[in-house]
Amino acid sequence: MTDLVNLPTCDAEGNVHVVVEAPRGSLVKLKFEPVLQTFVFDRALQLGLAYPYDWGFIPSTRAEDGDPLDAMVLFDAPTWPGVVVPAVPLGLVSVVQRESKGAPKLRNDRVMAVPSNDERYADVRDLPQRTRKELEQFFLTVTHMTGKLVTVEGWKGPKAAWRAIRAAGENYQRSRKAK
Repeated sequence: MTDLVNLPTCDAEGNVHVVVEAPRGSLVKLKFEPVLQTFVFDRALQLGLAYPYDWGFIPSTRAEDGDPLDAMVLFDAPTWPGVVVPAVPLGLVSVVQRESKGAPKLRNDRVMAVPSNDERYADVRDLPQRTRKELEQFFLTVTHMTGKLVTVEGWKGPKAAWRAIRAAGENYQRSRKAK
């Protein structure tokens, strides 16, 4: 299998790559395990919850939590684990989490994007306020019974998303040099 964690962050046209882990409609959180080079079951979502859109990560990045930078691709249909979606970032959901009460706060931001090569999304530059609120609630609810304490701090635009992608890419490069 392809080493999905170490793919280029962007394609030749400058679109960000998003590796899908849990497709739209999935009732379980899947996670790519680099050591095994496959997707593994992480946990079932709470009853009644499903991923509203494809969920995954941006390769060759390392976020503050030590994982690749999280991303969600807003699209009408599910793909499947391992699909790489060239995408355009719409923005960033600022998220802070703690593993437990008293634990240090970690940023765990999520890039929100749309497929770059689907004409239906060519003119999409932002999300309606209602969609933002529903996604915030999803992020809070999906972590509710995990023991993690999560706070959504708000939304930022595409420039902030690209800054986060670049910073996570630099962090990834530093972590590889340290090995």
